[in-house]
Amino acid sequence: MSSVRTFSPRYYGLASFKPEQGGTTHFGVLDRSGDAVSCSLTINTQFGSKVIVPGTGVILNNEIDDFSIEPAVPNVYGLIGTEANSIQPKKRPLSSMTPTIILQDDRPVLIVGASGGPRIISATLQTILNVLDFHLPLKRAIESPRIHHQWIPHELAVEGKILPNTRKSLERIGHAVKEKSSLGVVQAILVQRARLHAEADPRKEEKVSAER
Repeated sequence: MSSVRTFSPRYYGLASFKPEQGGTTHFGVLDRSGDAVSCSLTINTQFGSKVIVPGTGVILNNEIDDFSIEPAVPNVYGLIGTEANSIQPKKRPLSSMTPTIILQDDRPVLIVGASGGPRIISATLQTILNVLDFHLPLKRAIESPRIHHQWIPHELAVEGKILPNTRKSLERIGHAVKEKSSLGVVQAILVQRARLHAEADPRKEEKVSAER
């Protein structure tokens, strides 16, 4: 400790700690019969609307922020909306949640999804590509560094573990590269040669559970 300065959490041995980024959870389930669930649920930002239903402890969400309040006005995540996503009765807002089940011969082979606000789509897609196109083991597919671009702000977010040469190549073609500690938190189950592989993203302290 120092009486004249403070230090980052990493200094105190909390290298694996990641600050909470919002109120979204994703989980996947696969049973012995092959029935699969990929479920994302959210209260949107931390503590949602900050309103608790009396007597229940249930926090109400503020998912209405996913609507475009006004054209060209960003929401809490910096996403710019359009007229098509304006608030209207009986209408669902645009959402980044991407619970996914991939089938082969009508049987689930990959159950995947993520939390992380607007980074959910890119995190889920990159994990799918790592497994199906690049044939990475599921653990490595999830742990591999990610990139994310959402148009506004006009910058390419990359995780710090990205290779220096890759970063230089991106900057060379005009990307404004900005390092982020975490770009989404992915959970996935892979069915491969009649064996199940389940992995939880180490970017947060997630867990895998199984029973025979």
